[in-house]
Amino acid sequence: MIITISGLPGTGTTTVSLLLKERSGLDFISSGEIFRGIAKEMNLSLAEFGKLAESDPKYDHQIDERQKEISKTQDNLILEGRLAGHMSLEVPPSQKILRVLLKAPLETRVRRIMNREQSNSSFKFELDQTKTREESERVRYEMYYGIDIEDMSIYDLVIDSSKFDPETIADLILQAVDSVNK
Repeated sequence: MIITISGLPGTGTTTVSLLLKERSGLDFISSGEIFRGIAKEMNLSLAEFGKLAESDPKYDHQIDERQKEISKTQDNLILEGRLAGHMSLEVPPSQKILRVLLKAPLETRVRRIMNREQSNSSFKFELDQTKTREESERVRYEMYYGIDIEDMSIYDLVIDSSKFDPETIADLILQAVDSVNK
């Protein structure tokens, strides 16, 4: 079973994925952590690194190709990332897969990002940074892959993470996994 967890920054994809890993024992791969790690290594903010990635597709391709290859060759896995659902479209038909999208209002996501990063910046600054980052990603995904990140049609399950706590979301996903595995 492969579970993909996708969503914009601040929707809780990493938190929910880690809960799923703990409860299911599945391996976990996070493209966001890889992306943040590269930005940190290069001493760039996420917005700055996003702009760099717009001008040089190698960064996105490295992350995305790795996820694609892993999803084609490994069973029992949680893939977390903005494009994880899309990158798993090439999974062999014999492989069971559940594609999950987490969503939440922009203001909720910005507050979560500020808490996660322990930001002392103003809400307006973080809101602007988040909008800039998301627009950068939207442009890159369309340009590099022809993917409309706002299209939810590929997902089996869409959950508004502002309405449920992470534990409840993990429970819902695990119930869906049980149903897929029947």
